[in-house]
Amino acid sequence: MTMAKQFLPVLVLFTMAACATTQQANTVERSGFLDDYSILQKGAGDSEALLRYVNPVADWKQYTKVMIDPVQIWIGEGSSLRNIPQEDRIRLTSLLLGKLRNALLPDYRIVREAGPHVMRLSVALTEAEASQTVLDTISSVLPTGYVFSGTKSLATGTGTFVGSASVEAKMTDAELGTLLAAAVDRRGGAKSLSGVTSEWDDVEESFQYWANTLRYRLCQWRGEYSCVQPTE
Repeated sequence: MTMAKQFLPVLVLFTMAACATTQQANTVERSGFLDDYSILQKGAGDSEALLRYVNPVADWKQYTKVMIDPVQIWIGEGSSLRNIPQEDRIRLTSLLLGKLRNALLPDYRIVREAGPHVMRLSVALTEAEASQTVLDTISSVLPTGYVFSGTKSLATGTGTFVGSASVEAKMTDAELGTLLAAAVDRRGGAKSLSGVTSEWDDVEESFQYWANTLRYRLCQWRGEYSCVQPTE
């Protein structure tokens, strides 16, 4: 096959508009952030977190306000966060906090103190791995077999050179401390042409998906009918 034919798919794909996409991983490590992992159940597909718990007797309609704690960093054994510079950790946690606030602001009053009708959201970033932008682009646009095998994809559910992130989160009654919901999830890039300008694009898109999904789930739990399910 000539060189021109080999790189024809590259030229074609670079002329196409590409949307940022992420996908759920197959597994996720537990960091110790949550108090009790035994109550978690496996989520039903990509539309739910890998591990999740929802209090069956929670009255979600009573909550009109939310406290959002600063996003924490929890580094478990073998966590990729160990290799990330402190300035990147601070930027990523601030970014995730901002996306959560923006997602919940249309539906809830954001407060700083506990009280009646207040939920408390606590989130920890437990994994964050930047993509290798050049290799991610090449492996995305070349046909299967031209570049690298998908060993990472087979093991984790994410692409070979894409970024990924893991979070653990819990929602409690801010006044009583009752656990309302908890989740553990991991997402990564899906080998789109997005993410090639920044090594953290896949992680940031995962943050946005989680924030949008949280708003969607709370809408459902309140029993509303205008809930908009986020896309990947």
